[in-house]
Amino acid sequence: MDLYQPRQATIEAIVRETPDVKTFHFRVDGEFCYAPGQFFELSIPGAGEAPFSISSAPTGEPVFQSTIRRAGLVTRELHRLLPGATVGVRGPFGRPFPIEQLRGKGLIFIGGGIGFAPLRAPLQYALAHRQDFGPLLVVNGARSVADVLFVEQARAWQQEKEVQVVLTVDPGGEAPGWSGRVGLIPKVVEEMHPSPANAAVLVCGPPIMIKFTLQTLDRLGFTDEQVLTTLEMRMKCGLGKCGRCNIGPIYVCKDGPVFSMQEVKAFVGDF
Repeated sequence: MDLYQPRQATIEAIVRETPDVKTFHFRVDGEFCYAPGQFFELSIPGAGEAPFSISSAPTGEPVFQSTIRRAGLVTRELHRLLPGATVGVRGPFGRPFPIEQLRGKGLIFIGGGIGFAPLRAPLQYALAHRQDFGPLLVVNGARSVADVLFVEQARAWQQEKEVQVVLTVDPGGEAPGWSGRVGLIPKVVEEMHPSPANAAVLVCGPPIMIKFTLQTLDRLGFTDEQVLTTLEMRMKCGLGKCGRCNIGPIYVCKDGPVFSMQEVKAFVGDF
């Protein structure tokens, strides 16, 4: 596989998640094998290329999903496309979540806003291999009810054995009929009081959310080795060549994007 040469992918379906977020279902011409936590490069002629996380678990087929917010030139053009349109795809790239190390553990997924998108891939994987993992706790938060991702899917996740799903919105973001929680994610996690025994936490979201969530997890007894996150800020080429995402000796696109919090603190200090 030529990592520099985009392959053609067809958009098979598009699901609107929120007013500015859609999930795109892609089918790649040829083989496309990936693991939860990896990302890909998407290109549109005349608009450019940008990296995006994969938000679905692998199925063995050359298909995948990516949940993308409209925020720039590439994403604006992507959001204009309809099913049947084609785009360029490179990858997959990056270090995935350490699934083998997570087997047998209870998993806690904590995502804020669009940050929940990369967590859906390992969550779907854990749901598809339910016997390999302990209890699952999902905390999915957003600024407002309109911004919460995967609401319909969350109802289905909740029906699985030993799976607890908590949806929450920031104070002031609630709306009539909202049945989820109202509260910032760190506060909600503290109220849930999950046990650190034989558990791992997968967290992704705005830096301020991660910072205070880590403080909460620390008070609850979780260690930095138990916490995994995915850093995708500033990635560009996906190959560690352009230098845009390097932090000291680390290239986020090549050495990550998945890191333990112990690793993150080693190269950026306290979050």
